[in-house]
Amino acid sequence: MPSLHTKAALLVGAVSFVSFLYFYEGGGWNQNSRFDLLRAIVERHTLQIDAYHENTGDKAHVRGHYYSDKAPGQVFTAVPVVLLVRPVLRVAAIDPESPRGEVALSYVANAGAVALPTALAAVCLFFLGLRLGSTASGAVFGALAMALATPIWAYASLFWAHSLVGACLVFAFAAALQLHDSRTAKADFLWALAVGLAAGWATVTEYPAAPASAVIALLALGQAGGRGAGARWRTIAGVGTGALICVIVLMVYLHAAFGSFRPSYSYYDPNSFSFMQQRGYMGLTYPHIDVLLKLLFGCRRGLLFASPIAAGGVVGLYLLSKERSTRAPAMAAAVIVAYYFLFNSSFYWWPAGLSFGPRYTGAAIPLLCLGLPVVWTRAVPIWRRVLVALAVCSVFVSLMVVATTSQLSVENKCPLVQLTWPAFWGGRMALNRDSMLTVAEAGSSGVHGAFNLGQLLGLRGLASLIPLLAIWGAAAWLWMRIRREQLSESQSAAGPVH
Repeated sequence: MPSLHTKAALLVGAVSFVSFLYFYEGGGWNQNSRFDLLRAIVERHTLQIDAYHENTGDKAHVRGHYYSDKAPGQVFTAVPVVLLVRPVLRVAAIDPESPRGEVALSYVANAGAVALPTALAAVCLFFLGLRLGSTASGAVFGALAMALATPIWAYASLFWAHSLVGACLVFAFAAALQLHDSRTAKADFLWALAVGLAAGWATVTEYPAAPASAVIALLALGQAGGRGAGARWRTIAGVGTGALICVIVLMVYLHAAFGSFRPSYSYYDPNSFSFMQQRGYMGLTYPHIDVLLKLLFGCRRGLLFASPIAAGGVVGLYLLSKERSTRAPAMAAAVIVAYYFLFNSSFYWWPAGLSFGPRYTGAAIPLLCLGLPVVWTRAVPIWRRVLVALAVCSVFVSLMVVATTSQLSVENKCPLVQLTWPAFWGGRMALNRDSMLTVAEAGSSGVHGAFNLGQLLGLRGLASLIPLLAIWGAAAWLWMRIRREQLSESQSAAGPVH
């Protein structure tokens, strides 16, 4: 029989995964650039996206050929998923290279390379919450808040890299903490190898993850350091081996595509993204306080405006930092969160184009939510009510966004108020008509754009969300059963009262 914690973790993972899969957000420059590379590898066995490039402006131009300007990790993660599904489509009499087949493959690619890792990260956060002293209820609260009450829900429903990177950092973080309890030389090396692979893959997926990965590597070394020099050297060897594997993958890709080891963003056409060449290093200068405040509180991209429950994560990390046993992981998570916000506030194009929330800080959101379980666990009843209210508000905002469009205009000063709210209550679901197909394949009909699973069942408007809400209701009922089982076991363990 699975333990109560295992049942709760499975419930968290299932609710998160289904919620991510319920919405297909359609195309756009960012996701099209990655999907073009995926198609080029699978269909043409090349890294050149010449056959598809007209559907995106996110592309590099070298020696007369076009390439994706993105780091390759997410595409490499999706390749085996797509290769497995293509024969299944053929069995179902669907040509995988037809428009219908390509839309199905883009949905599956997002499911395997984005939604699934993010759902697993939510499960991982549940167990991290327990490890750091939270109750099961607190751990469930924190994990589901990360998945459904922050912009992570939107990012996990798009073929973007931010959620995958955030998931990789969570996996590396969890493996680093396991080194504290490791008891054998083999376990030391394997947990350290997991740190190196997960943190390294985060960097292969998004170059700015490198400093965050380095912080987690130092955390791993610190966790093992108390057990002597042997444990430290095994940790260094394991982390180094995992990181080296990832570096080799990235270097081989860059050299095969561009003939050098410069990052792919170095190869923009001179007429594209001129600020990347003219301002600082690839658009990066130094942190701007006004931008930082907008990233936190602004109506256009502010995290706390879009997801007020995220403030609880800050409080939770502070509380964890006050305890000696949890100080190191709390400080590591806080440093990573701070780094991402400072990075975003240093970038010239900080609003990040079509986006919900501060997209360039997206990978830090899961580790920020590491503080939520402890906040719930230590809160008195009145503050728990506040947390519930903030979480409900945050989930509702995220639901409105993913139901309408996760790619909010940068021109609107407050897109949640000006676009999302009226569209949602007007029943205008899945607004994005852009496709991940090529221009010739997509045509002008818009039929290959965004959709939700309720719409595929024939439901329209707000009614298309009913199946998702029904799934949530069933999950809530299951959680109540798990809680009753937990209470019954606790009473049985306590024995009869005399």
